[in-house]
Amino acid sequence: MAEITQAPPNGTPTWVDLGIPDHRRAMEFYRAVFGWEFEEGPPETGSYTMCLVRGKPVAALMKNPDPDATDFWWNMYFATDDCDGAVKRVTDAGGQIPMAPMDVMDQGRMAIGIDPAGGQFGLWEGRAHIGARIVNEPGAMVWNELVTAEPKAARDFYTSVFEFTLEPMAGFDYTVLHRPDERPIGGIQGEPSAPKSAWLTYFDVDDADAAVARGTDAGAVVTLAPQDTPFGRMAGLRDPFGADFRIIKSTQPS
Repeated sequence: MAEITQAPPNGTPTWVDLGIPDHRRAMEFYRAVFGWEFEEGPPETGSYTMCLVRGKPVAALMKNPDPDATDFWWNMYFATDDCDGAVKRVTDAGGQIPMAPMDVMDQGRMAIGIDPAGGQFGLWEGRAHIGARIVNEPGAMVWNELVTAEPKAARDFYTSVFEFTLEPMAGFDYTVLHRPDERPIGGIQGEPSAPKSAWLTYFDVDDADAAVARGTDAGAVVTLAPQDTPFGRMAGLRDPFGADFRIIKSTQPS
């Protein structure tokens, strides 16, 4: 387990949030799966609701601002100590910026990017809000990976923007991304049949099978049946709004 007390190094997945039509229905669902508690924000913040583990934020839910939206996903944010500088690196590397840098009150500065393979991600320059305060323990984020039909374009892009180094895995098209300090922070999975490129967030759980049972009882669809891997027992779920995520009972150290 790990409690975060300061903004993490550049390129670290630091936050995830989900915009959906009914954030209170989402609260019920994710409380059932992860046991999260919640701190609901006021209407002027879009009811931006912190998801809490041991009283500390690990993710957030909010009302989607687009009433006509039909596609929903967990958005993952990379830490940066210079949001505007990171945006320039994104565009220089061939990415797009659908949401330009903006200050979020005193909490931080953010932007949204899209890589050349089509994967969306966020950039977060933490101030009062440094990102997830707990990682690598049940209910908290433990891993993120980009599933894409264009893995080479994605690898070239992210190494350019964040100075990641690459560790190919033997046997299948998967590349682990390492920060300059050699810490692994995520992966890129080549999947020719992927309908679109998307980042998938993994949340740690005490028991993957029990979490799947809780999720299906609460309205989830199982997208990946529980299975053992060298990294732990994992499964994939799709929430009642269609947002995909993964769960894992990790065997890896924090």
